[in-house]
Amino acid sequence: MHQLDKDRLSGLLAKQAPPCITLYQRTHRQHPENQQDPIRYRNHLRDVEKSLLEHYPKRDVKERLSPFEALDGDVNFWKHRTEGLAILSSADEFQIFELQRPVENLVVVADSFHIKPLLRVLQSADRYQILCLDRHEAKLYEGNRDALDAVELSNVPSTLTEALGGELTEPHLTVASYGKGAGKGGKESYHGHGGKQPEVDIDTERFFRVVDRAILEHHSQTSGLPLMLAALPQHHALFRKLSDNPNLMEGGIEMATADLEIDALRRLAWQHVEPFYLQKLAKLVEDFEVARSRDLGSDDLVEVAKSAAAGRIGKLMVEADRQIPGRWDAQSGRFEPSDVAHDHVDDVLDDLAEAVLRIKGEVVIVPAERMPSDTGLAAIYRF
Repeated sequence: MHQLDKDRLSGLLAKQAPPCITLYQRTHRQHPENQQDPIRYRNHLRDVEKSLLEHYPKRDVKERLSPFEALDGDVNFWKHRTEGLAILSSADEFQIFELQRPVENLVVVADSFHIKPLLRVLQSADRYQILCLDRHEAKLYEGNRDALDAVELSNVPSTLTEALGGELTEPHLTVASYGKGAGKGGKESYHGHGGKQPEVDIDTERFFRVVDRAILEHHSQTSGLPLMLAALPQHHALFRKLSDNPNLMEGGIEMATADLEIDALRRLAWQHVEPFYLQKLAKLVEDFEVARSRDLGSDDLVEVAKSAAAGRIGKLMVEADRQIPGRWDAQSGRFEPSDVAHDHVDDVLDDLAEAVLRIKGEVVIVPAERMPSDTGLAAIYRF
């Protein structure tokens, strides 16, 4: 899975060379539902082509559609889908994001990307990552309460050999787990060419240090997500002793997870994440109530809209799946409601969320039952 993080979102928010093509499609993991996904995709491509031909020569349109058409013929690509697909393309960008929540089918060709559905996915409060770790291998997963997928590692060594290469301590042991209880603290047997336990421990610690540093720099800092550790108890102790990752959660999964089906891993992970998730939301609500009592917070849409234009909002809670149709002027902060819900471009909640992110504020998508208001939003001001 290609990780959707704050850095990538910032890049998409930046000015792009038009035309900017944005394609969202609801996709499916399982057969037979996923058989219709490539057919719907081809229909979207026809819509993109039609829109481009209204403003650009046919030769240029063919060139811009080339990477989209390559996906159309990629059978393996369509066999491994998640709940949603987002593709954003400009003269300088071609980004594919696999989304763990459904999105409405939408094609937009404009002077900038349509990123509001990505905001909803990126800022949802129930997202987390899992680092599955043993002496020889590291894997990273990202999920929410409903889905879990492997993350394509960026600049992170996934194996001991990849991390240490020719710097492996000699003689080095190969480690294997035997016995019925090997996955839960069972005995590990060491075999190799005359190696000893201290050499194994030295390389394990070095491997963990490399993984910790790389995960922090290339994934945790960019995503901001809580990181759960899944490893044997003795590896928990070692990794926590040396880790500098502030996103590392307390507790975690204390067992080997290599043989777990991914949905079993997700269920196990959510048991650990849910209390943390509820605590996070409770703290947000508490902070809002305190701020509102000091005139540093509001859930009034008109007031929040003006404050967003003034750059006052530090944190914004937005009700999940809520839409408020209307127009918002980013200069004056004026909000004009609409009687009829138009398409997503006119969802004021998403406009405000985008404005807060542009000034490096925090946006959190919160389920309706956890919101401290019934207006669809709650803002905490910087001043």
